[in-house]
Formats: sequence, structure tokens, C-alpha cells
Amino acid sequence: MLATYLQALVSGLAIGGVYALIALSFSITFTTTRTLNFAQGEFIGVGAFLGVTALYLFSSGGSFAALEPAASAGFRYPAAAAAAGAAMGALGLLLFIAAIRPFAGKPGMSWVMSTIGFGIILQSLGLAVWGPAPVNMPSPFGDEVLRLGGAGVRPQEIAVLAVAVLLMVALDLLLRRTRLGKAMRAVAHDPKVAALMGINVGAVMLGAFALSSGLAGLGGVLVAPIASASLFMGMGIALKAFSGAILGGLDNPRGCIFGGFALGLLEAGVALWQAQWREIVIFLLIILVLAIRPNGLFGARALDKV
Repeated sequence: MLATYLQALVSGLAIGGVYALIALSFSITFTTTRTLNFAQGEFIGVGAFLGVTALYLFSSGGSFAALEPAASAGFRYPAAAAAAGAAMGALGLLLFIAAIRPFAGKPGMSWVMSTIGFGIILQSLGLAVWGPAPVNMPSPFGDEVLRLGGAGVRPQEIAVLAVAVLLMVALDLLLRRTRLGKAMRAVAHDPKVAALMGINVGAVMLGAFALSSGLAGLGGVLVAPIASASLFMGMGIALKAFSGAILGGLDNPRGCIFGGFALGLLEAGVALWQAQWREIVIFLLIILVLAIRPNGLFGARALDKV
């Protein structure tokens, strides 16, 4: 029984790391532009397929639909992850220019439909290029199960957790200790005042969307060896990551990280009891939290001055 709990703990932390990373990407765009990328799920799926494509190009041969384990060996997997992240970051720039900036400062929420439409276009292009069938991405660490205290853990799960934690620490330092991070926080606080202080608000917003989209693409490559790469894989991940961001507080990056890990652990814990109750429990919790604390557990409370 202890081994079962330990396995659920490791699996929950691994998938929670992905949720936390994507939740942080939602927070980055929300705090800087007060908008969200509702195509983030499609960015995850396309990012995974770009990673598979990069591995196929790096390898000496084999089938795209069934890559050999050696295709992820050495530098190839990190290079494929970096390439997918960079490509999705560039698409994030296009998303901001085409689907966000035209509606900035205007009443209404036209950007919601524009980002959803951008995601549908991106997914349709992916279907035209790669087709609807999922593709297996080999793990650079192999598929041999490691035994930790009697629990069977896949090496990729440990790798996902380690990479996610390193990225989140790096991003936290970026946001809190660097001039760029201070500029992003200034824009998040008040874009007009930030512009008067000499900060290029447009460039900061562009960078926020590029960073957010790059994280989505990287997340797709990280999780693809665990769950086969699919153009439809990102919807569930993005929805739960967004739920984690809501749980922790969209305007609090550290709260988003907490919310992502909390949902991952909750999902793994409920799966020990009844797997089909995972989504029910998760979204009941989100509804309960929003009813009690509308801004999330760690979100800033809005003050209305009269």
C-alpha cells in the first residue's frame, strides 16, 4: 500500500509540474496584458508534434509514426524541446500581433474569440500536416521502470518534475530579480505609468506572449513521452492548468505554481480511489474555491474606492 501511495505521489508531482508550468504561462500574459491565450491547449499539442518532427529530422532514419528509442538519445531530445519552445514562442508573437493587439484598449472581450479562432486555425493546420493519429515520442531515459521504495516510476516522470521545477525557479528569479522582470511587473501594475517611465510596453507584452507560448510548446514535448503526442492532448492539460491558476490566483505567479501542483496531487490521489471521479472532484474544488475566494487562494483582492 505504501508503494502505491509513493507511486501516486511521484506521478502527481510530475503531472502537477506540467500543470504548474502552464498555469504560470497563463499568469504571465494575464498580469502583463490582462488577457489570456485560450489557444494554449493547441500550442501544447502542436509543440509536441514539432518536437517529434525535430527528433525525426535529427535521427538518421526510421518511421515518423514510430521513432526508434535512439532518436531521443544524446543532445537530440533537449534540442527538439528547445526547437519546439522557440517555434511556439514565435507563434506567440504572431498570436499577439494578430489576435490580441487589434483589440487592446477596446471595450468587450473580442480577444477571447480571436485567440480561440487562432487555436482552431493552428489545430487545423496541424491536422493537415500531421494527421489526427497520435504519435509515440521515445523518452531519452528509456521506458524501463525505476523502483523507489517498491513503487514503479518512469524516468520521464522524474525528468518532467525536475525540468519543470528548474524552469519555474528560473522564471521566478527572472520576474523578481532582473530589470526585465521589474519592467514586466511595472507594466502589469499600470501600463500608462510604465510607459511614462520609459518602458517599452509593447515590447514587454510581446515578450510575455512569446514566453507564455514557448512554455506551452516545451510542456508538450515534456509530457509527450508519457502520453503519446496528439494534437488533441493539450486541451485537457490547458484546462486543468488554467484551473490551477484560478485556484492559486491568476495574478500571483507563485500561487499559480501552487495551484498546478495541488491539482496534480489531487488528481493522482483521487485516481487511487476512483479514476472516473478525477475531473468531478477537481472542478467541484474549483467551484468551491471561487465561491469562497473569487480571486483564488493567493490572488490579490480588488478594492473598489468610493
